[in-house]
Amino acid sequence: MDLRIFTEPQQGATYDTLLTVAKATEDLGFDAFFRSDHYLRMGSADGLPGPTDAWITLAGLARETKRIRLGTLMTAGTFRLPGVLAIQVAQVDQMSGGRVELGLGAGWFEEEHKAYGIPFPKEKFARLEEQLAIVTGLWATPVGETFSYDGTHYQLTDSPALPKPAQAKVPVLIGGHGASRTPRLAGTYADEFNMPFASVEDSERQFGRVRAAAEQAGRKGSDLVYSNALVACVGKDDAEVARRAASIGREVEELKANGLAGSPAEVVDRIGRFAEVGSQRIYLQILDLDDLDHLELISSQVQSQL
Repeated sequence: MDLRIFTEPQQGATYDTLLTVAKATEDLGFDAFFRSDHYLRMGSADGLPGPTDAWITLAGLARETKRIRLGTLMTAGTFRLPGVLAIQVAQVDQMSGGRVELGLGAGWFEEEHKAYGIPFPKEKFARLEEQLAIVTGLWATPVGETFSYDGTHYQLTDSPALPKPAQAKVPVLIGGHGASRTPRLAGTYADEFNMPFASVEDSERQFGRVRAAAEQAGRKGSDLVYSNALVACVGKDDAEVARRAASIGREVEELKANGLAGSPAEVVDRIGRFAEVGSQRIYLQILDLDDLDHLELISSQVQSQL
C-alpha cells in the first residue's frame, strides 16, 4: 500500500509552505506529493494569501525535490486547453526527471469560474473525453509525425505534438463516483482510478465497475492501479486526535466514519479494510499544512506498519 500526501492549497497556503510539506513528504518516505487544482477557497477558510496555480507549483517542486512523484487530484479540464495542458505537463515531467502524474477531471466548482472569469460550459464531461484523447494522443505521436483531431469541442491540425514528456508514458489518473461514464473513461484512458472520499463499500462497487469497463475496452482490469483519497487525522492519543480535528474544523466521529482518523492502530486497521477491496494506494488529504508532526507520526507509526 502506497501512501501519498494530498494537499488543498486553495484553503490557504504559500508556495513556500507547499515546498516545506513536499520536502517533508520526501524526507519521511512517502511516495508522492499531490495537490488540488482550485482557485477559490471552500467553506469557512479565509484562503489567504490567495490561490497558487497547480502546474506552476509542481514545476517549482520538480526542481526542488528528487524522489517523490508529483501530480494533481484533479486538474480541472475547464482551466486549460488540452494542447496547452499537454505542453505544460510534458515540460514539468522533463523538469522533474520523469516524476509527474496527471489527474484530469471535468471541473465542477462553478463559483471559482465566476470569480476568475473562467468559462463554465454545460457539456463538461464530453469535453473531458476529448481532452483525454488529445493529451494522450499528442504524447503518443512519434517525433517527426503530426497529430490532428476533429472533435465537437476541440480541433487540432497538424500539431507537431511537442514537447514529449521524459517518461515514455505519463500516468493518467481519472476518478469519481459516476456509475457509467466515469468507469468507461477510466477503462479507456486511465493508468489509475481514484475513488475520492468514499466508503469501503462504495469503493469496492466502483472498482468493480472500472475493472469491467477496462475489460470492455480490451484491457485487463489489473492494468489499472486502484486508489482512494481520504482525509487524515491521526494522533498518538485521543486528545491529539481531538486537537487535530478541531484545527481543521471537523468532528472526530465524523472523521472516523468518513476518513482515516484515530490512533495509528485504528488508521492501519481502516487502511487494511480498503486494501481488502482492492485499493493499492491512499492519498492522505492533509488539511493543516503547518502541522509537520502529523506527517512524522503517520510516517513512523502508520506507514511503517503497512
